[in-house]
Amino acid sequence: MLVLREPQQLQILYESLEESTPESLKVYGALFHIRNKNPFNLEVLVDAWPEYQTVIIRPQKEEMKDDLDYYTNTYHVFTKAPDKLEEVLACPQVINWEQAFQIQGCQESLGEALQKVAASKSVQVDYLRTILFVFEKPALAASSGDKMDLMKFLKIPKVLEERRKETFQTIFLDVSHARLVNEHWEMGKNEKSLKYVERCLQNFAAFGILSSAGNPISWVLTEQSCEIRMGYTFPKYRGQGHMWQMGRHNIGYFFSKNMPFYIHVAEDKEKSQRILLSLGFKNALCGWHQWKCTPKKYC
Repeated sequence: MLVLREPQQLQILYESLEESTPESLKVYGALFHIRNKNPFNLEVLVDAWPEYQTVIIRPQKEEMKDDLDYYTNTYHVFTKAPDKLEEVLACPQVINWEQAFQIQGCQESLGEALQKVAASKSVQVDYLRTILFVFEKPALAASSGDKMDLMKFLKIPKVLEERRKETFQTIFLDVSHARLVNEHWEMGKNEKSLKYVERCLQNFAAFGILSSAGNPISWVLTEQSCEIRMGYTFPKYRGQGHMWQMGRHNIGYFFSKNMPFYIHVAEDKEKSQRILLSLGFKNALCGWHQWKCTPKKYC
């Protein structure tokens, strides 16, 4: 695999990956941040250049110091040639199979090659599939290019406005909110995830809603691949349009920065799915996939 570093190469790859969305979203989003300060110190690997078939984005070696840190040791993968992926993944210079790590992507076909290599290396794989949602810009805003048209389209429905019992304020979260976010993140709730949440809050956009008492009651974060994650609303405040309000701010912010964005939701969270659909997101049939890999010595 080749490491791409030249800005012109990264720009060419970025434009190419855009043509393969939504399947390429994980590497496409991560490449956006690599080209913009690269706060997570990631690097881009391709099997060939410029006629690449597989792209892997991973942290640089000095980042992956903790062999049990799944959150830092994350690889984002996209391939046009799943039949050749096994050879790529098996290479120890590409994947460190001696560590615990995770692979994320928007192609179910990644799993077959990964499972074969993992079995040969005595690594346990825990697989998770969820629904991937991508935003479909409304025709009016898309044709005019006017952000105001987009905001009018995303106006909170009257029925949700009427359910509000208090006046709420939308804010940007900061690192002081990390412990609160981590405690309510289904994939977190541990010290390694806390460090990851802190790093996300230090580097990427995170929106929250404050109650009249000034306490966060609802929030969403973004991470190193431009994905919206870790959303939560306290039960008392659900059904009042807070995710709608934050979604509106998120979408406006991302369009102003020309950033890609997307979100995954568990199949059993039908209410969250309905909210996303009402905001203009659509279900991407390729799905969102995660393979959590643990060497047997750590099981």
